[in-house]
Amino acid sequence: MVKVKAVKIDGEDIHIFNSAIYILESSSGYTLDLDIIVSEVVVKKYRNEENLIVEIELQDGRMITSYMNLKSLSGGLPQLNLFCEISDVSEYIDFQIVNENDLSFPNIEEGITLEEIRKYEMPNEKVTLKLTLPIDQVEWLKKQKSKDVAEVIKEAIYDYWEKNNKN
Repeated sequence: MVKVKAVKIDGEDIHIFNSAIYILESSSGYTLDLDIIVSEVVVKKYRNEENLIVEIELQDGRMITSYMNLKSLSGGLPQLNLFCEISDVSEYIDFQIVNENDLSFPNIEEGITLEEIRKYEMPNEKVTLKLTLPIDQVEWLKKQKSKDVAEVIKEAIYDYWEKNNKN
């Protein structure tokens, strides 16, 4: 079975937690499919793109560079499914061939947790809070930069979390 060593999308190295590369056989022809488990940050960055330039380095040293279409998969771990049509399957003789009617798609989520992924790269989300605070705290907050306030809140939540979530 062919193994992926590294992936670049639009020239940028992508950290992959697990991957599978295979040929998908369907009634309309063959596609080269690359399924990769990535961070939530990577999914967010590319999820609205349709076509990407993808460079795939295989464990045996071969390189595959192609324009690939993106299909984001929802549910489960953050992952991207990249695929492109191929005309000559014989170029991919040692690749696993999966039929669209088979249930034998490679399971790349096994053994990986969202917590592991977030240890590597934690996504940030914007949040709006409505608080009732003493006026002196409100005045102090208004004088601060939003980046500094976010850091104070983040530290306070982590401190509170540590104190109250001990097993």
